[in-house]
Amino acid sequence: MDNEFEYGFVLPASGRKIVLRASRGMFSPAGPDRGTLAMLSYADFIPEIKVLDLGCGNGIVGFCALEAGALVTMCDADQSAVDAAKFNLAANFDAAAAGRARILLSDGFDAVADNCFDLILSNPPYHTDFAVAKRFIEGAFSHLSTGGRLLMVTKRLDWYRNKITSMFGGVKVRESDGYFVFIAEKRQNKPYKVLQKAKKIQDRKEGTKDARVRR
Repeated sequence: MDNEFEYGFVLPASGRKIVLRASRGMFSPAGPDRGTLAMLSYADFIPEIKVLDLGCGNGIVGFCALEAGALVTMCDADQSAVDAAKFNLAANFDAAAAGRARILLSDGFDAVADNCFDLILSNPPYHTDFAVAKRFIEGAFSHLSTGGRLLMVTKRLDWYRNKITSMFGGVKVRESDGYFVFIAEKRQNKPYKVLQKAKKIQDRKEGTKDARVRR
């Protein structure tokens, strides 16, 4: 890769140091982003769970999950990020570990066929409008298994808290190093806002029925 950056990173699951490369123009190419590190501090990776690193960059989040024994999918819309992640996977993991990982070129969830992840992690772009974040949150709900969790980190609070709550029915927010880490669990198959709308319609129907009976 041209215009490369290279830095060392210690994988939390094992204490093993790996060397990661990234190219100029990628997000945070010279070292781990503080928001990503904040999100990782709340991630609980265990063997065999299915993990999606959404917007993987050079692969740092996915590699933390992989080192812990998880089955990992990493995806990014940027070809240079996908190339960097693939290079870093081959350079830092043996064939057995690499066999538990796949890296996809995907605009959000477009190329992600699985819909039964146990954990989805994302550090979405938050310096623009909320279009990408909206797609990521709604897509995460659809691609999680029941009981699965979304971890997302940003520097903005209100919109993310409201949007995640509208999908998941609730969200825990943790503040770390100037970032907000959102943790939400999928507890139902339909988005919370859809269930609430259906409940309101049913309540209105029952109210109308009761009023007719009283007449």
